[in-house]
Amino acid sequence: MLLFAALAVPAVRAELKPGEAFPALATAGLTGGPLPVTAGHVTIVDFWASWCAPCKASFPAYARIQADYAARGLVVVAVSVDDRTVDYEGFLKKFHPSFATLLDQQKQLVSTVKVPAMPTSYVLGRDGRVRFVHAGFHGSATEKELRTQVETLLAEKDRQ
Repeated sequence: MLLFAALAVPAVRAELKPGEAFPALATAGLTGGPLPVTAGHVTIVDFWASWCAPCKASFPAYARIQADYAARGLVVVAVSVDDRTVDYEGFLKKFHPSFATLLDQQKQLVSTVKVPAMPTSYVLGRDGRVRFVHAGFHGSATEKELRTQVETLLAEKDRQ
């Protein structure tokens, strides 16, 4: 819980902003599953934790978004900040995500990005730059906003 409190303090907000390059997942010390190919894809990177109620609500939405847009070039990557592998694995066993899930147990990526709250998602363009940031998950409103942003980013390549 201390991690959540530290991440939620607005006075220290210096997180990654739209337009900035997202750190490489391959060098972030992530464990737990195969790293998906994100280069050249629109990518949603979602930071979550097993103890986070909004995170539990977000997983079905990310599964629907992944199912609807994967064929067009979307990749969803969920990055857990759980301290204990057993908590991470228990969450996955309960929710059976259809998208990539990884564990940032050493907090290397979450610290680099300076994630402000759990959950927070970063929508990246095909160039790996942050285009949109969503702190929190607000049900269908967030899902609708994510879908609009994903469609916009996927259409950018279609016009090239």
